[in-house]
Amino acid sequence: MYMRNTIFLHSEIPSRMRPVLSVKLRQVRGIVSAVVEEKKVTVYYVGRLDLRALNLFICAFEEKYGRKKEQKGDDMDVATYRREAIISVGGFIAMNILRKVNPEFYGSILLFRRLFTLYIARRYIKNGIMGLVKDHQANADTLTATAVAASVLAGKPESSLTLLALSNGAEMMTEYAAEKARRQISGLLKLDQRDVWLVENGHERKVPVESLKRGDLIAVHLGEKICVDGSVVSGNAAVNQASITGESNPAIKQEKSPVYAGSVIEAGDLVIRVEKVGADTSLAQIIHLVEEAQTRRAPVQNFADKMANLLVPISFIGAAIVYGATKDWQRVLNLLFIDFSCGLKLSTATAISAAIGVAARKGILIKGGNYIENLANIDTVVLDKTGTITMGVPQIDHIETVEGVDDKEMILLAASAEMHSVHPLAVAVQKYVNAQGWQTPPHASSETVVARGMKATVPDFEGYEGGDILVGSRRFMTEEGVEGMPATDNKTWGKNLLYIARNGEYLGFLVIQDPVRPGMKKTLNRMRRLGIDEVVMLTGDSKDVAAEVARDMDIDSYHAEILPEDKANYVMKMQKRGNVMMVGDGINDAPALAFADIGVSLGGNKTDIAAESAAITIRSEDPSKLYDALYIGRETMRAINQNFTATIVVNSAAMLLGALGKISPLWAAVIHNTATLAVVLNSVRILKPARPTRRPA
Repeated sequence: MYMRNTIFLHSEIPSRMRPVLSVKLRQVRGIVSAVVEEKKVTVYYVGRLDLRALNLFICAFEEKYGRKKEQKGDDMDVATYRREAIISVGGFIAMNILRKVNPEFYGSILLFRRLFTLYIARRYIKNGIMGLVKDHQANADTLTATAVAASVLAGKPESSLTLLALSNGAEMMTEYAAEKARRQISGLLKLDQRDVWLVENGHERKVPVESLKRGDLIAVHLGEKICVDGSVVSGNAAVNQASITGESNPAIKQEKSPVYAGSVIEAGDLVIRVEKVGADTSLAQIIHLVEEAQTRRAPVQNFADKMANLLVPISFIGAAIVYGATKDWQRVLNLLFIDFSCGLKLSTATAISAAIGVAARKGILIKGGNYIENLANIDTVVLDKTGTITMGVPQIDHIETVEGVDDKEMILLAASAEMHSVHPLAVAVQKYVNAQGWQTPPHASSETVVARGMKATVPDFEGYEGGDILVGSRRFMTEEGVEGMPATDNKTWGKNLLYIARNGEYLGFLVIQDPVRPGMKKTLNRMRRLGIDEVVMLTGDSKDVAAEVARDMDIDSYHAEILPEDKANYVMKMQKRGNVMMVGDGINDAPALAFADIGVSLGGNKTDIAAESAAITIRSEDPSKLYDALYIGRETMRAINQNFTATIVVNSAAMLLGALGKISPLWAAVIHNTATLAVVLNSVRILKPARPTRRPA
């Protein structure tokens, strides 16, 4: 029997932090479920629970993420920045119009003009003072506050309004990019399966994944994804677990067989006893990774911050030197109105946020800004074969029949014999029949011959002759005395062959393979043109199969029949001569994904551990997303380098002109903030990257 306790909050928990609190609460002993709403937390638990400790924990979380976020004055949204910018510009225009229309009245309201300017600059003044008091270091806001104070004391407060308007505009664009990135990532999180069929007293009912606990029984049907780790209680099914074991053929699951999250049932039904729930589920792990992505700063961001902080004193020193040499407050204001910090910090942070946002929109989850910078330096790509280069789903690749027998006739005979089989090759045949829109004819009887194939009696159907049908291996055909069997063809060596015979006479065979992902070869060619020097394939499959795939894909080198730990060793060896991106999808790839400079988990059927080990998670089955990730990383760093150059060159030139008295403080502010806006807009441009010209592969 579950007990419930509801705790009402004093402030709202941000939506992106509610799943985090829910996960943390479910880790508490006794709590089986936790529902976090805007201002309410409800927990379901068994046994004794220390409610006082629970209240203290939730209050601490609320204090950190709820009330703090609400009360933090600096945490302004896009609308607030826009309002501040409009008020600043409107005030500047009104002051100038008033000065021309009624100069006497304009001069008489100097106190009002000063107070209005100080009101607009209140946030910069506060942050500038706090920087000196708390950090014992001047920052960009200190410089802005000093410039505003100087203009007010000089009797020209409206000259600061341009500076404030453009500063608010630049920060508005930065917040816009960051907010758009957060929306893209939030949308990506909603892609996970949320509901399962819970079995109670022989009946099924749909419940949220989050409500499951260890020991529950769930039913998983044809085509559904298994979203927990557990063991089979009853049922038989062909389960595609290529993302877990690296095997291209579906595995047969029966009573007591283990099953893993991320696997998909391709034939049959299962009842599974849940073993791992809560924080071990795919959804909880991804939420955790998204939260981590918000805190992982790119090295270039830290460099921009340090450089900006080092350059702030230069403006003060320059202003002091100019004042000592000229005693001209106009020139002093020129230097105070110009700083490097805004352009460097804002544009870099905006570029990283925009990159994460545009990647999320494409179905690419990049788990931190630090990986954006790494993407720009990748020169070696290592790919797992099964489920990465290939689809991880067996399909009929080739059909060969004897004269007088057409493809449809032979395949329908095989499908009838294999109708109730969950063998991976039989599943491939049934899939082909369904894709063609054909109807599988019924059989009169069928028999499974272990490790050999199927025997069946099929009546005549659709104008085709039925009879005693054999479907299975070449050895099965030989043992059954089938006549007309062809000689072994070297072209079929190492492939999965399914032979079919009728009434003791050979009809033909099917070649069933795990096909290469559509567009994979083109993607590899495009990545080479982007600057990738070497493409390597790692696989646990046989050398014959690996050699064929490597040859077809023009892969530079491959290593076959290797263990998961060997993959990690190969990655570390390649890191000695370059920057490595490892692409995989299963548990067997996890060590290599973790050791690589960039680990990429590709495909919707990947495992939880692969997603956890990877720096980048791609939900799409489209391999071109690999190119998109590399392209985004390179474009982002190119934009950041452009911003660095533009900020330093333009501001340095403006400072020189200001010190020489060639420009007024108004133009100094315009040049500085226009440059800042330009580099921020250059960063926002990443949100809508132009598609590169595609040359034929």
